[in-house]
Amino acid sequence: MTSQHTSDAELAVHPAAYWTGVAYEAVLSFTRAQQAELGFTQPQFWLLRNLSKNDISPDGRGMTVPELQQAMRSYLRPEDDLEAAAGVLLERGWVTRDAGDRLWITESGEEARVGLKQHAPAIRARIHQGIDEADYVTALKVLQQMIRNTGGTVA
Repeated sequence: MTSQHTSDAELAVHPAAYWTGVAYEAVLSFTRAQQAELGFTQPQFWLLRNLSKNDISPDGRGMTVPELQQAMRSYLRPEDDLEAAAGVLLERGWVTRDAGDRLWITESGEEARVGLKQHAPAIRARIHQGIDEADYVTALKVLQQMIRNTGGTVA
C-alpha cells in the first residue's frame, strides 16, 4: 500500500485498520516462525504458561482443553488446535492428563516453559529493531486511544 517515499501527509490519511491488520499478521507470523525454528509452537507454549503456577495459572490446577480454550479465547487463532498441541506436550512428557481429562504441567514441562520463555527477549528485540522505545510507547498509546474511540476496551 505504501513505499518508502510516502510523505507524512499521505500516511496521515491511510486507514488504520489496514496497517494494524498487516502489522498483526507480520508480527504473529514472524513470532511463530521463530518459535517453530526453536522446536515449539506458540499454542504449545501458551498451554504450558496457562498450566504453570509460576506463570499465568493462578493456582497451578489442571485444566481441560475446553477450559484452556476459554482461558485463551482472546489470543487463540482459528487454526490453533489445542488438542493437537497438548498431544505433543504429552508425548514430550511436559504435561500429563488425569482421569478427568485435565492437563497438568510436569516438572520437565515447567523446565521447558522456563527454557522456551528465555527466547522471548531475542524475538522481541528482532521485532523492535530500529524502533525507539519512546516511539513504540507513542504508537501503543495511539492504538489504545483508537480502541477507546471506537468503543473498545483497553485492558
